[in-house]
Amino acid sequence: MYQLNQEEVLRTLSADPQKGLSAAEARRRLEEYGPNAFEEKKPKTLLQMFLAQLRDPMIYILMAAVVISAALGEFSDAFIIVAVILLNAIVGVVQESKAEKSLEALKQLSSPVAMVRREGKTFEIPAAELVPGDIVLLEAGRVVPADLRLLSSVNLKIEESALTGESVPVEKDADFVAVADALLGDRLNMAYLSTAVSYGRGEGVVSYTGMDTEIGKIARMINEAGTEMTPLQKRLADLGKVLGIVAVVLCVGLFGVAMLQGRDLMEMLLTAISLAVAAIPEGLPAVVTIVLALGVQRMVKVNTIVRRLPSVETLGSVSIVCSDKTGTLTQNKMTVTRLFMNDETVEASSAEYEPYRMLINGMIQCSDATVEEGVRLGDPTELALVDLGLAKGVTKASLQARSPRINEQPFDSTRKMMTTVHKGQDGRIISYTKGAMDNIIRNCPQILRDGEIHTLTGADQELIERAARDMAADALRVLALAIRWDNTEAEESELIFVGLMGMIDPPRPEAAEAVRIFKEASVTTVMITGDHKDTAFAIAKELGIADSPEQCIAGDELSRMTQEELNGRVMELRVFARVSPENKVMIVNAYRSHGHIVSMTGDGVNDAPSLNAADIGVAMGITGTDVAKGAADMVLTDDNFASIQKAIHEGRVIYNNIRKTVLFLLSSNFGEIITMSAAIIVGLLSPLKAIHILWVNLITDSLPALGLGVDEGTPGIMKEKPRDPKENLFAHGGLATTLFYGTVIAAITLGAFLIVPIEMLMTAGRSITVEGINEMMGVGNTFMRCQTYAFTTLGVSQLFHALGMRDVKTSVFRMNYSRNRMMIFAFFFGLMLQAAVTEVAFFERIFETVELSLQEWGRLLILATVPLWFHELRVVYYKVLRREQK
Repeated sequence: MYQLNQEEVLRTLSADPQKGLSAAEARRRLEEYGPNAFEEKKPKTLLQMFLAQLRDPMIYILMAAVVISAALGEFSDAFIIVAVILLNAIVGVVQESKAEKSLEALKQLSSPVAMVRREGKTFEIPAAELVPGDIVLLEAGRVVPADLRLLSSVNLKIEESALTGESVPVEKDADFVAVADALLGDRLNMAYLSTAVSYGRGEGVVSYTGMDTEIGKIARMINEAGTEMTPLQKRLADLGKVLGIVAVVLCVGLFGVAMLQGRDLMEMLLTAISLAVAAIPEGLPAVVTIVLALGVQRMVKVNTIVRRLPSVETLGSVSIVCSDKTGTLTQNKMTVTRLFMNDETVEASSAEYEPYRMLINGMIQCSDATVEEGVRLGDPTELALVDLGLAKGVTKASLQARSPRINEQPFDSTRKMMTTVHKGQDGRIISYTKGAMDNIIRNCPQILRDGEIHTLTGADQELIERAARDMAADALRVLALAIRWDNTEAEESELIFVGLMGMIDPPRPEAAEAVRIFKEASVTTVMITGDHKDTAFAIAKELGIADSPEQCIAGDELSRMTQEELNGRVMELRVFARVSPENKVMIVNAYRSHGHIVSMTGDGVNDAPSLNAADIGVAMGITGTDVAKGAADMVLTDDNFASIQKAIHEGRVIYNNIRKTVLFLLSSNFGEIITMSAAIIVGLLSPLKAIHILWVNLITDSLPALGLGVDEGTPGIMKEKPRDPKENLFAHGGLATTLFYGTVIAAITLGAFLIVPIEMLMTAGRSITVEGINEMMGVGNTFMRCQTYAFTTLGVSQLFHALGMRDVKTSVFRMNYSRNRMMIFAFFFGLMLQAAVTEVAFFERIFETVELSLQEWGRLLILATVPLWFHELRVVYYKVLRREQK
């Protein structure tokens, strides 16, 4: 199409640039050409998803355990292991299906729209509904929704770097006709799908859609996989491989030890299987997937859409938040805050209407803004004047009805004034002149004071100028009003000065609290704005972002600095005023040079480079352009700075929950490994069967771990420093916690295993030896009872351990359990299941356990609470440590 002129193109596509396509023709072409979308890979079937869940080193080891157990006739063990494998696979499939649906919903939410002309009307439609021949309107900030042959262009520039690699926006020319073999970048009369309009406006006719577009041709050549593993998931996958190797090494090593001890080969094969099962946290992958999925859903509740999953983890590490001022830190609504009239300045909110009637009515009348039935039209400054009237019970419509406008002199940047002439109900003519104070007062020989007209003296002028300076010092925009009677020609001389109004875009009420919370969390808030330095500093000071003007810098000074110079000075700065897009990238890079993780907000086309440069790019959902949203990692649906604070809080909570879950699962598995290894090395019989360990892991790897994963977070999480993104899961005492609680759980499990034979030896007056213990276990069903004791203690102790892992620095007696009902349910449901294993005959046969008396249950429950005793001791230790540090 690029080699044809406009008439030929329109004739070829049967298109009418004035009316566009009819609805019926658009439907017909949609059926003929299909939707304007790329052909996606055929979604995986449930069977494919299920088989994918089985491709894991840990699963391979469990499968080997199934084969060996079945070969040795231990069919109950084999059945339970198969059940565990299937359960994990099913959970994985369910979560993957949910993730696919969520991803699809996100695609729908963020799918581009196109401004089209059909049947002579202009409106927005989803870009997927575009068809060849549609007339599309382009403007700065929009993404081109299909391949277009341009029909008109007004200063139109399009950023085509994604398609051509050209870093500079291309200036388009609708009247240009390219040669037949013109290169992509030389087709100045074409606009291509997914490129971004950076300047100007234009119209074009859709030439190609979907897979026929230039981007579609590339998409056909490269079939990208859409799966994106987060750094955490990669680390967990590596951990799974390590655990698999550990399991194999332990099995081989202990099998060798057993052979040296002359043990029964078949018995040791079963023990080796138990050990392999103990080394693998079967539920880990599923639990982490569920926690991440639930975390993303929680982010939506705080008005944040996560576009890239790794950003959830990165959020917890953010140490610098660079935010736009207008609309994010402020309300994006100019508001009159002060009035000056009759020689005094008052707060607008507390001023009565009657004494200021002339000032308020005059400002409203001398404006072109309107607010009717919730529809706001006009300049933000003038809308503030109309809003003030509404707050005082006066509407512009009522004033215009009583005193209609009969003449005017519009505002221009040279005069910096605007004048409107009105005829009152009594027939008298009055003109209102509004504008910059200096220009107004220069034309005012008189002043209105207390309803009377006086000569404006030097003292009067000094008082007015002082009032204006005071307002300006607080970053208020100052407007002056003057009047003149019987002035039908809207002349701007011989005026009578009335008063001043000071207005500002006020900070959002919740923004100051968010900044305060960030300070406690060691997160620095930085304001970046196109406003003047004084205005920016006033808002920054009110919000607690900056304390002195030395912390502010303007864009012109910034542009004269090199990147290295800014790097050296950036940590002293908190406010950047009058900045350009290039400045924003410099600012991000400067903070990152100090090792900070930087979040940057943006809404315009020009913000895309800085959003890309930041660790977390945050786009505005309401005012943001398609380009900004496309470059961002997150989108704020309410454009509110407080939502960034909530998102960072959620990011910290999600990572902490995953970390707690991993440490809990691994400490439990470590306890099982020590229990089995210690018993075999000293020559004892095996304390646990493979089926016992699998059952315990089913409890600990599902509900309690999930309870930790959905925790709302510790109250002081936003008082901690940001997490180093390079730190591993075992940092800050994580490895020590895992090993310590693993050892504690192993000790009480072995203790429970040895209670009965030791009591028997003591009753018989015999010395306690390994041989004696093994001998006592051979009496009746003693060995089965010992294994029941160990099995019960292991399972219940891990349930108690999960309670403490919610917050290792808070006593379990001070935790708020109402905030995590999942954990309470998991604890009592797990306890009930563990009791069923010893008290229900069907389960007793499967797990080879014995029924326990109330006295036995009491002893084992006391033993199982030992992890909580140590938890409380650690809490006391942390309190003493904090007191000493203070």
